[in-house]
Amino acid sequence: MKQCFEAIARAGRICVLTGAGVSTLSGIPDFRGKNGFYTQGDPLYGVRREELFDIELFRKRPEIFYRYAADFLFPMLDKEPSIAHKTLAAMQKKGLCQGIFTQNIDTLHSKAGAPDVVELHGTMGEHFCTECGTKYALSEVLPQGAKGEVPLCKSCSGVIKPAVVFFGEMLPEEALERAFRECAAAEILLVMGSSLTVTPVANLPEVTLTRGGKVIIVNEQSTSFDREAAFRFKDISEFCQALSVYFNL
Repeated sequence: MKQCFEAIARAGRICVLTGAGVSTLSGIPDFRGKNGFYTQGDPLYGVRREELFDIELFRKRPEIFYRYAADFLFPMLDKEPSIAHKTLAAMQKKGLCQGIFTQNIDTLHSKAGAPDVVELHGTMGEHFCTECGTKYALSEVLPQGAKGEVPLCKSCSGVIKPAVVFFGEMLPEEALERAFRECAAAEILLVMGSSLTVTPVANLPEVTLTRGGKVIIVNEQSTSFDREAAFRFKDISEFCQALSVYFNL
């Protein structure tokens, strides 16, 4: 780890990519891990678990998604940031890393105080009407959504949807372009808590490597970039504790 931290200290530009693994430390189950959400058996609410984030299912039967959201998604917004979220926020405030790009929708990076977070897969913290586009704050949707009811737009009675990227939807173009641009310019890309299986975000390490940068991976499960990584660690909590001590975060 000391060699890894020395490399971080020498680097002029560092980007961070995080996945569900940083939030499992906050008590939020991941999706594809050993005990992940998708491994718990089907059906759930009468459909396959992977269909719960399918945009076509949402359009046809939004009530199924909101039953799932009431049981799993809205409760996660009450969770507290993990040591990973806090460490990365402290790194960013200290100028040790620039952009934090996350695949997570739980808002915990911002909750930890990170000043610049790009949520590549969207966020449960914002909502909008699928018909007229009216935006809604979480507090306006929560009373119904937390009970499993479908919230409807006050302007046109359209179905309100969280600003989360569902399967079948495009990722936010501006956020994705920024991620690829900054990772291409990064001397180090620190990947934490991501199995790097969901594209196009999973291609970010390749962009860094192609431009001559280094990749550091901290994740319990193996990834397709393990062999190319300059440093590879499994325990996120241990890594963050040591990182905090080394840089006095």
